[in-house]
Amino acid sequence: MIFDKDKILELYNKISKNTLMDTLNIEFIDVGPDYLVAKMPVNPSVHQPMGLLHGGASVALAESVGSAASMLFVNSELSEIRGIEISANHLKAKREGIVYGTARIIHKGRSIHLWEIRITDENDALISVCKLTNMILPKRKTQDS
Repeated sequence: MIFDKDKILELYNKISKNTLMDTLNIEFIDVGPDYLVAKMPVNPSVHQPMGLLHGGASVALAESVGSAASMLFVNSELSEIRGIEISANHLKAKREGIVYGTARIIHKGRSIHLWEIRITDENDALISVCKLTNMILPKRKTQDS
């Protein structure tokens, strides 16, 4: 199988339209054989009331990039991905700018993927560290198929 970085990023950004990723302006920007990177702007739309990046927005970025990263390893015609657990440690506050979520595989099993997602800012400061566990399931037929 040929790894086509541009096609993967185009597909991931296309399927994110009209989803939470679109609402949060999350954009997939880099991909490799065992990692995926997305960025998200930090502005009032992702702030908590004190004017800081909301931890839930960071977790949404982490789960989005980690779940999409599992798609690198499965045949999407045969399998579906479900996030089953996520944990986050928020280490630094952020008021404005850009944050980047980089998912790297820790464990790639047949039915479970474990990812570490490091969220950094444009100065490479570490904002949050998350771990995401994804379950790989056989794709279910829909009523339309």
